[in-house]
Amino acid sequence: MRVRAQIAMVMNLDKCIGCSTCSVTCKQTWTNRDGVEYAWFNNVEAKPGVGYPLAWEDQAKWKGGWAVGADGRLRLRGGGKLRKAVTIFANPDLPTLDDYYEPATYDYDNLVSAPLSDRMPVARPRSAISGRPMKVTSGPNWDDDLAGSGLYAAADPNLKALGDKVRMAFEQTYLFHLPRLCEHCLNPACVAACPSGAISKRESDGIVLIDQHKCRGWRMCVSACPYKKIYTNRLTGNAEKCIFCFPRVEEGIPTVCSETCVGRIRYIGLMLYDLDKVGDAAAAKDAVAAQYGCFLDPSDPAVIAAAKADGVPDDWMDAARHSPVWALAMKYRVALPLHPEYRTLPMVWYIPPLSPVLDATSALGGDNAAADDVFHAVTQLRIPLRYLAELFTAGDVDLVAGVLMKLAAVRSHMRALTTQTADDSAAAGLSASDLEALYRLLAVAKIADRFVIPKAHREDAAELAAWTSGCPLDSTVPVTMAGKTPAVKPRFTKTGRRP
Repeated sequence: MRVRAQIAMVMNLDKCIGCSTCSVTCKQTWTNRDGVEYAWFNNVEAKPGVGYPLAWEDQAKWKGGWAVGADGRLRLRGGGKLRKAVTIFANPDLPTLDDYYEPATYDYDNLVSAPLSDRMPVARPRSAISGRPMKVTSGPNWDDDLAGSGLYAAADPNLKALGDKVRMAFEQTYLFHLPRLCEHCLNPACVAACPSGAISKRESDGIVLIDQHKCRGWRMCVSACPYKKIYTNRLTGNAEKCIFCFPRVEEGIPTVCSETCVGRIRYIGLMLYDLDKVGDAAAAKDAVAAQYGCFLDPSDPAVIAAAKADGVPDDWMDAARHSPVWALAMKYRVALPLHPEYRTLPMVWYIPPLSPVLDATSALGGDNAAADDVFHAVTQLRIPLRYLAELFTAGDVDLVAGVLMKLAAVRSHMRALTTQTADDSAAAGLSASDLEALYRLLAVAKIADRFVIPKAHREDAAELAAWTSGCPLDSTVPVTMAGKTPAVKPRFTKTGRRP
């Protein structure tokens, strides 16, 4: 057993209102620079829908993540060293700017400088890259609130196996928001795919980062990431991605997206895992169960002893015991990983939305606050369950149904306490105290309960300082004038390192 600590996140999709405040604050903090205008480290998508970049979940097209070969061993879906050597100067699996969107600014000066006319002056869009006039046709949340339409829902890769009748039902009943960021995986494909070794997973907290001094712009990481959360800076040529706000996390402060979330849907905490089990878990047939099996109970005396031997500080062990991520993912088992079939073992987890099931319960003439009625709807409502299973459980419908039943049981139990009526929530498999604790965590938790982040230790300063020196904000990028960006080639010193 080799114990490692991992900073992880859980998002409660039943509370996300799609306001994109998290996206805007992240944008202003990390990618409000020339060269990464199109990049959104955090974005909010409407599901079902094509997402950003377009159809990012279609791994038959992008070849991201891992696949298990006939011999049972993991291999990068995009190919090994030989294929990368052949395609290193012309990667065929890269999204184009059209798959993302061409960022635009607007000719605001025309509003005040236009000559006198009978017509109202307008601020026409101009490309933020070329400066030329353009027509805005897409964006990072272009299909927001339109996911149920035939135009966007039909192109969702998760619906390919569900059929036309299912799509029609989705158009009538189902839409939810899905915030996305880098998953900071236990088995990251981007790390394995990088030819220059610029990407690695921090030993202290598991955050996956790109060393800007080592990156050579081969962009193999972009195609290898199945979540398409690595972007190329068009000016420096380097790859950039979500850094989990590590300067804040090292001080015990939550990420920008978490702290500014209007719906309070995000939870951050520590998870302990056994490094020796990661490889087998990623190659296992049941990827979700295998990933659950990687995690260690921070209250187990054997785990405590092993963690101490492996250098995990006592205050980090205490934080792991109070972690909301551990509670939601392991204790109550209501949080699920995003696309576990990619076999990267993602560490940003999601609580699936219960709202569509409640709507269906009412449509069937049942009481959406009664556990029995909701349980019946969960088992009968195969359309949303199948879609959620495609997202979170690699197609395991029963696992998703079990999570929704627990969430319904919380509603039923709390209503029974309030109205002094009979409680019919026992079928969820949780005790009354568990249901009340889960209610407090999901509904009324304070900041100190939602974000349990231990501070970095002085003995880790050398490693952390090395990553800080490779921060993308340290890169020298020319300032644009009048919306026009000069063509700048990446510069190198005689040693081959970027200045």
